[in-house]
Amino acid sequence: MDMEAERSSSSISNRRELLACAALAVAAGLAAAGPAHADDANLSKFEPMDALKGKDYGKPRMKVKDYVTTPSGLQYQDIKEGNGASPQPGDTVVIDWDGYTIGYYGRPFEARNKPKGSSFNDDNKDFYRFVLGEGKVIPAFEEAVADMKPGGIRRIIVPVELGYPEDNWRKLGPKPSTFAGDRALDFVLANRGMIDKTLLFDLELVRVDAPKGGR
Repeated sequence: MDMEAERSSSSISNRRELLACAALAVAAGLAAAGPAHADDANLSKFEPMDALKGKDYGKPRMKVKDYVTTPSGLQYQDIKEGNGASPQPGDTVVIDWDGYTIGYYGRPFEARNKPKGSSFNDDNKDFYRFVLGEGKVIPAFEEAVADMKPGGIRRIIVPVELGYPEDNWRKLGPKPSTFAGDRALDFVLANRGMIDKTLLFDLELVRVDAPKGGR
């Protein structure tokens, strides 16, 4: 293996280790959570659940300790600060990501640090790319990436309002790369009962590519 390949392999390994360690903080963060205030901007008092539509009770919205909450209701925590300039609308952002059905047992539907022998063991999955401002990813991704810097890792907690439209992950990215991931995400989003559909993502901004020909 040449030096460039070794450096690439080491970089991927370090990135996966960092994301894996960060995932261990999920349970601790939620354990420290408390109910959201009823007057929070743009958010209802209770988690939207199909079986409880029109009711004045349900599972309270949760806020996680030490997370920043934006006016839209997105919660985030920067695990690692990046360097350089943040992307601008029209730039192509290259990201590494994983996702969890955090409102329902924290089950992964997309993973980078994939266990061997499972349906998540595709070690060659490519990075995810999208054009900022183009509207082809969930609103939470657009908002979260907009002020990140290359090399940064951000954990986001996504309320249903900023997630997949009409609870359908096929309409906007990012989409799971495995059948097992499809099933895990679909089980939660398509459920019409009393399931909290809040999602959690870890995003690493790997690179920002300006449009060809400049802005």
